[in-house]
Amino acid sequence: MLLSIQHLSLPLEDPLLKFLIELIIILCIPLLLNKIKVPHLLGLIIAGAVIGPNGFNVLARDSSVVVTGTTGLLYIMFLAGLEIDMGDFKKNKWKSITFSIYTFIVPFVLGLIGGYYILHFSILTSVLFASLFSSHTLIVYPMISKLGIAKKLAVNITVGGTMITDVLSLVVLAVVVGMSQGEVGTSFWIKLSLSMLVFALMVLLVFPIIARWFFKNVEDKISQYIFVIVMIYLAALLAELAGIEAIIGAFFAGLALNRLIPHTSSLMNRVEFVGNAIFIPFFLISVGMLIDFNAFIQSWETLGVASIMLIASIGGKYAAAILTKKTFRLTNDEGTLIFGMSAASAAATLASVMVGYNIILSETDAGEPIRLLNEHVLNGSILLILVSCTISSFVSMASAQRIADSDKEETVAGTSHEKENILMALNHEDTVEKIVNLGLLIKTKTNKDGVFALNIINEEKSESSSKNAEKLLGSAVNMAAGADVKVNPITRHDNDVVSGINNVVKEQNITDLIIGLEEDKGFSSSFIYNLYNGYLRNKEINVIIYHAVQPIATIKKYTVLIPFNAEREPGFFHSLLRVWNIGKNSGAKMSFYANNKTIEVLKSIIKKANIEAVFNSVTSWNEAQEAAHNLETDEGLILLMADRNMHSYFSQMQNIPELLNKNMKDHNYILIYPFTKIDKTVMEKRAVSNLDDFADIGNIIGKLFK
Repeated sequence: MLLSIQHLSLPLEDPLLKFLIELIIILCIPLLLNKIKVPHLLGLIIAGAVIGPNGFNVLARDSSVVVTGTTGLLYIMFLAGLEIDMGDFKKNKWKSITFSIYTFIVPFVLGLIGGYYILHFSILTSVLFASLFSSHTLIVYPMISKLGIAKKLAVNITVGGTMITDVLSLVVLAVVVGMSQGEVGTSFWIKLSLSMLVFALMVLLVFPIIARWFFKNVEDKISQYIFVIVMIYLAALLAELAGIEAIIGAFFAGLALNRLIPHTSSLMNRVEFVGNAIFIPFFLISVGMLIDFNAFIQSWETLGVASIMLIASIGGKYAAAILTKKTFRLTNDEGTLIFGMSAASAAATLASVMVGYNIILSETDAGEPIRLLNEHVLNGSILLILVSCTISSFVSMASAQRIADSDKEETVAGTSHEKENILMALNHEDTVEKIVNLGLLIKTKTNKDGVFALNIINEEKSESSSKNAEKLLGSAVNMAAGADVKVNPITRHDNDVVSGINNVVKEQNITDLIIGLEEDKGFSSSFIYNLYNGYLRNKEINVIIYHAVQPIATIKKYTVLIPFNAEREPGFFHSLLRVWNIGKNSGAKMSFYANNKTIEVLKSIIKKANIEAVFNSVTSWNEAQEAAHNLETDEGLILLMADRNMHSYFSQMQNIPELLNKNMKDHNYILIYPFTKIDKTVMEKRAVSNLDDFADIGNIIGKLFK
């Protein structure tokens, strides 16, 4: 063993030693660079250059590095598609399209001028050369997401624009390659168009069907994660078969699974954790391994080509960002963030260069190959990757941090209401996961330690036991921990379940109580008695009743019924925040049914806190109930119940449990009973004392929904 260590040769070949060195780099670089405020992704790229074949040749850029690096690249694009807010994307699609036009055309024109008139490339080579600068890689997206601003308008515009520009640049690549090989004709265009259409339909329509079935029928967490990885690679493979790059397939896979992996779920946490811990750092190291500093010392021509590439790419992206900022009247920080995120060129640029470099058009008299893109462009692209990623890292993180700090100041100013405390009452093993998943969806982001799980032990009535309580609460804590959320377990001995829950509500200052219904029982007579004569007696909390027949992440659409004048009730906005969080965190479409006055309130809210929603005006409660009878498969129902003290509540809604048992046993449904009593100071803090002034409601909710 000692002999083998003494005779180590470079590059290292021992797989354990190679992997250990890469892990040490991934561990140490962020720790060191965070202290001096340097983005760690830049450090990983430089580390790759130092240990790579063009540096000290410690590690070779072999198949193992390429495979893990490719997975990291696919992961970045997948996460971008997975975390994009589809409601915001649809709302801002024209902004994304406008930005993509700017960021594609401006660098393309600069590159075309530089390639054809300065470097004297052929027109075909110049077009491919120009397309290198139109695409961009969201290399800083994981760090932007960590700052909590992934849903900001500037980020949304850039992510949407990235999808379009990358597709366009890779289509240019496919066309140029076809023309260089003499394959362009009517059949070529028909084949390319049809293959891309089939690919898009397959991923965006078929993948969600497969994924929804899988998540409904397979509960094993490891299997669910492996399924996600399979979908990423399958979409990437289908993209290549369609004649476009794999990264587009990964992005489309993220869009396809967007609504099926809630942003607050344990599965989402696993996907992000593994990607940010392993695959994405490996990709950054693999990019660094391509850098060859000797090429720039040995050839002035390479430096000239690289300079033109940098001006066309960085200058073009900056001009596009300024145009976007001016067009949509964005702030300086938002415009800078757009430039920073779009400045990095790595994935599509590298793919296009490698394809162009490997295409040999002819040979010189000396037998040297004449390539579509020569070695000067190849080496220049490596410098472009290093410089663009450096600029992208510093500019993006600086502007993103300012935006995040600004948000914190606004949130603190507008979040003066009492602390949110959510209590999940657990009594049956088959409802634990369902209740925990709902609790994770409805909680606000700022709630770090205000989620409780409770089991009442009544040994005289054989209701639970210490062993059963330990099992149920342990499961709840572990499930929430998988989503990086702390759940506080509470075991309580009491002679009555209702009084036990109500006592904990008072002791822990609970604001929301979640109670799960067993799938096969629904509303039993004993539960209805406990509900009306027990839980609803506490007028200072929201009571949420949840019936689940399938995982909440697989629900495509919710029908939300709101009784007349609900906006006048003290607990209306608090309850509506729960509905909003379900839509925002699960991606499910919300179809609201209410009278005109309430619809106006909802429309003013959505301007401040966007979700994907439609509004349907009804003139009677019976008309609203009729909408609930037409639910299709994978659709759910949410009912905001009326004031529990009003006579109309008993006259119109006391039969709802019976109707739900009869008509909704095969659907998910959620009943939310808003609180009816609120402390005067809290009312003033929430600024909802004058609910008739609709002009102020947008500002009120803008603060409340931060």
